[in-house]
Amino acid sequence: MILDCAIIGGGPAGLTAGLYTTRGGLANVVMFEKGMPGGQIMNSSEIENYPGVTGEVSGMEMMSTWPEQCQKFGLIHEMVNVLRITKTGKLFKVHKEDGTSTDAHSVIIGTGSSPRRAGFKGENEFFGRGVSTCATCDGFFYKGKEVAVIGGGDTALEEALYLAKICKKVYLIHRRDSFRSAPNTIARVERTQNIELVLNSFPEEVYGDASGVTGIKVKNKEGAIRDIAIPGIFTFVGNDINNQTLIQEDGSFLCDMNDQGQVIVDLSMKTSVAGLFATGDMRIAAPKQVVSAAGDGAVAALSAIAYVDELLNH
Repeated sequence: MILDCAIIGGGPAGLTAGLYTTRGGLANVVMFEKGMPGGQIMNSSEIENYPGVTGEVSGMEMMSTWPEQCQKFGLIHEMVNVLRITKTGKLFKVHKEDGTSTDAHSVIIGTGSSPRRAGFKGENEFFGRGVSTCATCDGFFYKGKEVAVIGGGDTALEEALYLAKICKKVYLIHRRDSFRSAPNTIARVERTQNIELVLNSFPEEVYGDASGVTGIKVKNKEGAIRDIAIPGIFTFVGNDINNQTLIQEDGSFLCDMNDQGQVIVDLSMKTSVAGLFATGDMRIAAPKQVVSAAGDGAVAALSAIAYVDELLNH
């Protein structure tokens, strides 16, 4: 069976693409997602800027109904990891980790990005043993204790606010003297009494023992070292693009990319390869917001519907 559309990735972009392609009339649409659909936003503690969503709603709560809505119109979720997408003639082939492959007339890819490691000494050694990139996943383990958050963007500040609700104290470590975040979020952080700002500083080393992290050494721009005894460290220093599925056997990419590894698309989410559409965090100029990713998914789906109709009926 040849799919009308294969969707790679089950975040907001992929799920919305699944909704619009199936409801829009494409047959045999499969979303390939190796884990639970929902994407990175599932790890967010509070969503307050998605239209129509009010109150304190977590990312997991907000995304919980999306898969059911998509599947209602016929979207199939295949829980498998996709290794590579290739194209021969007018047909795409989705190569899966289990050794099988699936053919498709069109592909919408939305594999997003992954949290970047900060790169300080001991980070990899203690990752999962006191170093984390998910406050909602691991924050509970540090209830009533002191922790550190590393980063200066929206995610770092939002997660610092979340941790401040359950932890005794949060050290917010940032290499600059100002934050790259929404003014309202910055104001909330500055008003929160148990958040201490450690500015113009960066992590030098995290250390610990067999039980996990016991502290972190922080260096400021003058070179002075501060030793903070804490059992938990949360890093939010950006993301790396998950573009591995577009890498061909010869090491080249299936479609045109920019220097940052982002997929080059036009306003219709079309790539340089006919029938291939890219969405969400992995595309150029991505705002990295759920509402934008969902919009990308809808646009890509409408483009895919038009492409498949032209391919099969003309």
